[in-house]
Amino acid sequence: MSTDAPPPSKEQHKLPSPEEFAEVHESAEFGELRRSYRSFAFPLTVAFIAWYLLYVLLSNYAGGFMGTKLFGNINVALLLGVAQFLTTFLIAWWYSRHAAAKLDPKAEAIKSRMEGGA
Repeated sequence: MSTDAPPPSKEQHKLPSPEEFAEVHESAEFGELRRSYRSFAFPLTVAFIAWYLLYVLLSNYAGGFMGTKLFGNINVALLLGVAQFLTTFLIAWWYSRHAAAKLDPKAEAIKSRMEGGA
């Protein structure tokens, strides 16, 4: 079986001390990384949970509305159910782009500095 990935590196990285971890945890750079993550993930999580709960509540208490036929055998409930899946994949894709553009470079810089690379 062949893969395109190179074998794991055998070079040893310096392990940071607990004091170094505490120093990085208190640094402005780590605080910015944490803020960048939280400002994206928390509002999106709250919005998705609200969207999901709206779907559940409509299913339980608005049966007439959810049963409204839109075209053929497609009703509001089916359309909103499929939209749940679509929004899940959309959010995952959006987070992946956000992480690659904003979070990963900052995290990699902190990691390499802690391992003695910079």
